[in-house]
Amino acid sequence: MREKIKITIYGAEQICASCVGAPGSIDTYEWLQAAIGRKYETDAITYEYVDINEPQTEKKHQDFVQQIIEEDLFWPIVFVNEDLVAEGIPRLKTIYQSLEEKGLMG
Repeated sequence: MREKIKITIYGAEQICASCVGAPGSIDTYEWLQAAIGRKYETDAITYEYVDINEPQTEKKHQDFVQQIIEEDLFWPIVFVNEDLVAEGIPRLKTIYQSLEEKGLMG
C-alpha cells in the first residue's frame, strides 16, 4: 500500500491583498478537494487547512506562518506533502503533476 499524500493549504479568511478578485482560502480548499476527487482515488489523500491568523500548535505550521508574514507571501499556499506547489491562485495542472509524481494515478 502506498503512503498517504497530505495536501496542506495555508490561508486566511481575508483575501490576500495582492489576490483581489481571487477566491478565498476556504473556497480554494473546498474547490481543490472537489477537483482532485473527480480525477483521483481520494482514499490516498488527506487534507489540512491552516488559518494563518490563528495560533498554531505544530512547530512546522508556526514556522511557515511566520515565513508567510516575514516574506509577504501570497495565500492560499498549497503543499503536497512537503513540496510547495502553489502560492496565490493555485493551478490544478501543477497540483495534479505533483500528485502524479507521488504515485497517484488519474
